[in-house]
Amino acid sequence: MKAMILAAGRGERMRPLTDHTPKPLLKVAGKPLIEYTIEALVSAGVTEIIINLAHLGDQLKTYLGDGSQYQAHIQYSEEGETGLETAGGIKNALPLLGDSPFLVINGDIYCDFPLQTLVNKPFDLAHLVLVNNPKHNPKGDFSLHDHIKVTLEGENKFTFSGIGLYHPDLFTELEPGKSALAPLLKKAMQNQRISGEHYTGFWMDIGSPKRLEDLNHLLVNNTLNKNS
Repeated sequence: MKAMILAAGRGERMRPLTDHTPKPLLKVAGKPLIEYTIEALVSAGVTEIIINLAHLGDQLKTYLGDGSQYQAHIQYSEEGETGLETAGGIKNALPLLGDSPFLVINGDIYCDFPLQTLVNKPFDLAHLVLVNNPKHNPKGDFSLHDHIKVTLEGENKFTFSGIGLYHPDLFTELEPGKSALAPLLKKAMQNQRISGEHYTGFWMDIGSPKRLEDLNHLLVNNTLNKNS
């Protein structure tokens, strides 16, 4: 299985930190955020990795290279300076991702989810990992029906973690260019073609300088497990 790390975002909420450094290269506990994701993928046996690039993308290419230092093979999907959003970025990378199902992970999250459990998981068009709602997203995104089907409506909503499995067929009708992922997922949910699971371990969306600082504090002081 191949994996794609979404790293093309401008990181507006992280400014001024991202004015000169792409968000995935911001460091926590002395190591760029994206390295934790690459290492987790390799540990799960996923070594073919595609990374999409836009804002300051050359810095990522220079730092990560071909991935050999991580025992991985990294390829890059160029999107120009402004990026193509999530669905558009995945569509653009399909020639590199191939015809088989693939894993996609946001480049601005930190978690201890066992990625190896996704490698051979059967699913239809997409399978999403959902987590408990953080303070910055109290209403959640999607519901989980019968512990497997992801739906738009439901009493208990969870937050999409930014970790998902996708079949290339989900993007067949999508025109090239800038496009968000949510409309594609919602349409497929209405046809009951999206499955999911609820993960209760440690997960953090590094969407602000404060959260970056909080994660750094947890890792430096080795208190992450006590707070998960």
